[in-house]
Amino acid sequence: MRRLARAVILVLPALAVGGFMALFFVWPIGGVIARGLGGSGPAAVLGDVLGSESHRSVIWFTVWQAAVSTALTVAVALPAAGAMARLQFRGQRIVRALSTVPFVLPTVVVAAAFEGLFDRFNLSGGGALTLRHTVWAILLAHVFFNYAVVLRTVGAHWSALDARVEDQARVLGASRLKVFRRVVLPRLAPSIAAASAIVFLFSFTSFGVVLVLGGPTRATIETEIYRYAVTRIDLETAAALAVVQLVAVVALVVVSNALERRRAVAEPAASFANAPRRRGLGLVVNLALMAAILGLPIAVLVERSLAAGRGGGYTLRNYNALADRVNLLPDTALAALRNSLTFAVPATSLALLVGGAATLVVIRSGRRGGRGLGRFFDVGLTLPLGTSAVTVGLGFLLVLNRGPIDIRTSVIIVPIAHAVVGIPFVVRTLVPMLRTVNPRTREAAAVLGASPRRVQREVDLRVAARGLAVGAGFAFAVSLGEFGATSFIPRRPETLTAPLALFRLLGTPGETLRGQAMALAVALMALTAVAVFVMDLWGDSRRGGF
Repeated sequence: MRRLARAVILVLPALAVGGFMALFFVWPIGGVIARGLGGSGPAAVLGDVLGSESHRSVIWFTVWQAAVSTALTVAVALPAAGAMARLQFRGQRIVRALSTVPFVLPTVVVAAAFEGLFDRFNLSGGGALTLRHTVWAILLAHVFFNYAVVLRTVGAHWSALDARVEDQARVLGASRLKVFRRVVLPRLAPSIAAASAIVFLFSFTSFGVVLVLGGPTRATIETEIYRYAVTRIDLETAAALAVVQLVAVVALVVVSNALERRRAVAEPAASFANAPRRRGLGLVVNLALMAAILGLPIAVLVERSLAAGRGGGYTLRNYNALADRVNLLPDTALAALRNSLTFAVPATSLALLVGGAATLVVIRSGRRGGRGLGRFFDVGLTLPLGTSAVTVGLGFLLVLNRGPIDIRTSVIIVPIAHAVVGIPFVVRTLVPMLRTVNPRTREAAAVLGASPRRVQREVDLRVAARGLAVGAGFAFAVSLGEFGATSFIPRRPETLTAPLALFRLLGTPGETLRGQAMALAVALMALTAVAVFVMDLWGDSRRGGF
């Protein structure tokens, strides 16, 4: 009877999660592919895409810019990860929370920040150096966006390593560089590899950053899917590109999950002997570089939102203008911001519900011997992270427009689309956290007389509560900034979100509209920062996934 109850506890969440993802992810993606391939057959369409020199150039650019973005991010963030892991100082938790803000910022806000940076320092054209619409703009934005992935993933592992091993190597005469190369780096390799895989995946599927900062001359697979589907109405080519991307994403997700499991196994069961090191020049230099890399674009974005224009000085005029209606938007920018907040609440709740159930399947299947089911859910629920958001949005319009599920014109399609994108963040936060729970802790609690239910309540649920807080923060921030899938929703006042309004304001010439765009970007950034601080306040920022 007990075995039957355990099976039911595992099967019911699996069926619920599988049904939701099949209905709102697998079916839309399948509809796009089926519509695009049509009667030509997959081989013919893929052959045309891969045989085209322009498409091969787009694929190659997507791969190499992601690789360079990953290398730059790791090189820049690794010293800071070491400083945050080995040094303790006042305000450390605030610094860690602030460093996470760029990662959860909407991509169009990141693009707006760098647009403002280029304008402020005359790098948009006409000066000695031009960065706007160049590959350097994309690379810099990707480093800014993914910095926290390396900082948190590698830093969490680094802080758990026994520092006495390094001290012993120093006593034996090894230099600091040799200790790092021969002692620290080999032990950090699993977490560095896991972080690199995540950064590569996000850079490979980057959409808003490339679309705005790359301009018309820089295209990745993601932006080409959007342009072929929306601008050229060539669904066949768009779907073929989506197939190429999906194949690459599946491979990347499998590698990322394998590295994540390896990192979880490689970490020690307990952290000890990690006494604070002396604070000196190294800490100051790392904090200064962090402030320059992460703080400068944000500071300039705020400054540009307050700029009065050609007359000079600063004013709140751009913020007041958010309540004014402009012709290119179906409603005011302030109403769009209100819509985003309204959609974020049900989207976050749905992402937590489905993501929590999926995590239960992944963790319990590993304990009950059903590792195949757990691994299937673990990998499968990460796929939306790398899948084109515009492909998901297009799929919604193609398959959710007829009975029994006709929600294409309903406002509920927006939070559902946002939840599909946010669920992987919940899973990738909860699963690593629960995997770090030492089995001996459960055994010790049982030996001391705790019932199985009390062990789960006192051990697993405490860790899960922190994971849910972090996952909720991520899901809320993701919903606020979701741009790709929402761009396919019918343009009505009640479905206009802040990222869509920001994209249209950024893409329209005019000093007034640019000022409103900067003000709206700051408002979105402020809301995201609040979500991050709540996430770090309720959760444990030193554990878990990215």
